Amino acid sequence: MLIGEVARRSGVSARMLRHYESLGLVRPTGRTDAGYRAYSGEDIRQIFHIESLRSLGLSLREVGRALDDPGFRPSELVDDLLHRTRERIARETELLTRLRRIDAAEPAGWADVLQVVGLLHALGSKSAGTRQRAALSSVEEVPWPVEALVEAALSETDPNVAGALRWALAQSGDGGSALLAEGLGSPVAEVRKRAVQSLVEMPDGGATALLRDALAHPDVVVRGYAALELGARGVAEAVPTLIDMVVEATNDVDAADALSVLASDPVSADRIATGLVDRLDHGTVGPSTRRRLTQALADIPGRTASRALADLAQDEDRVVALTATYILGIRDTR
Repeated sequence: MLIGEVARRSGVSARMLRHYESLGLVRPTGRTDAGYRAYSGEDIRQIFHIESLRSLGLSLREVGRALDDPGFRPSELVDDLLHRTRERIARETELLTRLRRIDAAEPAGWADVLQVVGLLHALGSKSAGTRQRAALSSVEEVPWPVEALVEAALSETDPNVAGALRWALAQSGDGGSALLAEGLGSPVAEVRKRAVQSLVEMPDGGATALLRDALAHPDVVVRGYAALELGARGVAEAVPTLIDMVVEATNDVDAADALSVLASDPVSADRIATGLVDRLDHGTVGPSTRRRLTQALADIPGRTASRALADLAQDEDRVVALTATYILGIRDTR
């Protein structure tokens, strides 16, 4: 079979077949009377072997080694191909991510593209100062690449840089809230913490909705941050979690402050006082818990709280009784 016919049937160009011949990979075993190359059936099978190996990503040098070396071990080459392929996929995935972020910024020209690329490089710097300056830098013409900011915020370990990234996210609008929601579902506790810390600084409605959902999160740290922020935002749904924080001595002072803010509404005040009193009535709470609950009642207005404090002023725990008496004295002077 002549070279043109082989090229047509195999899909390998005549030029590439000549290149294979020059490398010694496959040589036509015959010649016509006119001196043209003539390929046998075995030659054609060799060509298909070469193409099969090339389809796995082997170089022509590696193909030659595979075909000619009797001691060749395919497993070693396959392992190497797996390693190289994973590295290539990682590089291409990184490139795809970068291009997607640049596209999301909707750059108007190359200056904008370069500006976004510079920010992305800075956010990935080993220098904490460089990362912080990148987060604090103002990008007026080009929208912030929110996905990059979220990724950086969820992975940042330096507290100063983390604070700058949270500020940048808060300035970026509501686009980051949904991305941060994925961080709340991370199996890594620190990532969940960074996600909720970022959400509490985002004032949009999407963040508030996610914080409401976070009140039922299995991670106590996530629940705590969500409850404190929702309390500051006047969301009464946070009350049960805030009371739990007082009982469990988890940021109990901040939780009590948040309850006092929510208690500015009369309906909420009665609900909060009732919730605190109910926990006092549980026979399982110890002296320290009773003291924290008594202190939490201090800034809760209304008759329910006052009656509870009057009862606590007669408590058998001297510290609880003195605390309640002191609080009642202050309330009487207001």
